[in-house]
Amino acid sequence: MKTLRVTLLLVMTTTLFLLVGCPSTPAPTPTSPPEATATPPPPKPFRVAVVMPSAINDLAFSQSMYDALSKIKEEMGEDKFDFAYSEGMFVVDDAAAAIRDYASQGYDLVIAHGSQYGSSLVEIAPDFPNTSFAWGTTVDTFADKGINNVFAYEARSEQGGYVLGVIAASLSKSGVIGVIGPIETGDAKLYVEGFKAGVMATNPDAQVNVNWTGSFSDVALASEAAQTHINAGADALTGTAQMVVGAIGVAEEQGVLWFGTQADQSSLAPSIVVACQVYDWTVVLNEMIDLIQGGTLGGQAFAITLANKGLTIQYNPDYTVPDEVKTLADETIQGIIDGSITVEVE
Repeated sequence: MKTLRVTLLLVMTTTLFLLVGCPSTPAPTPTSPPEATATPPPPKPFRVAVVMPSAINDLAFSQSMYDALSKIKEEMGEDKFDFAYSEGMFVVDDAAAAIRDYASQGYDLVIAHGSQYGSSLVEIAPDFPNTSFAWGTTVDTFADKGINNVFAYEARSEQGGYVLGVIAASLSKSGVIGVIGPIETGDAKLYVEGFKAGVMATNPDAQVNVNWTGSFSDVALASEAAQTHINAGADALTGTAQMVVGAIGVAEEQGVLWFGTQADQSSLAPSIVVACQVYDWTVVLNEMIDLIQGGTLGGQAFAITLANKGLTIQYNPDYTVPDEVKTLADETIQGIIDGSITVEVE
């Protein structure tokens, strides 16, 4: 009997210990599922629109800008940069309509690539204060008119023009050189003055004849001017603007040397094109893009030069230039860059 009571006491003690000394495991607290994190949309590409007076394959002014924008798109990628263009905008009213249309579509930068478009920007830019515009080739940002969303850009084309003038004077046998200009303004005027200065610095006895056609686009007038120069004894020619394809054709027919600017024109006449000054606008466009992305929409002017490599001299590989002439040209380029040679223009 005593044994039974001891056993019962042990059982009761154990049960009490289990009830009091061993706390029960709490039930797990329900938890809410983690909130889904929204994926941010991919950043929009920087969008540029450009209005150009001639075709994108003109081997001159318009192509120089198209090539630069294409290069930037390739470097940045299609997801970060895109551009649209309107070509053949010789009529200023048509160009103005295109500029306004691009601005209304929300492009980050609208480029008016032609000195004839300035008056249009004065009217349009104030209507789109959150859009950046760029005007070339000039140094005028219209800041004096209270406009602060226009950049300006130009080519210091007198620099490369001077180098080509040195080469032309070195190669000319007659000492008579013809120049075909469009309208006496912008980079065309600078180029012509620089070219003349380079010729005269190399051969003070040379004769440089200049003909201004009054048109950027009239190929027939450029052809006539080229023939007039050749009839006057010129054995080397140069010219600027989209019209020069006509002059190059005449030069090729007559076996007269040609020196080009704005783009590489060697493919038009490989037998007579000696060298060209080539524009690379990426130098200034990249600066504008950085400023716009940082919140500056205009008010600054930029220039491409020999020093910043926005201007380069490219030789036609199919035309052999004597080594001593190339050496002289290289020395001239370096002199312009380091300031030992000053190109005087009005």
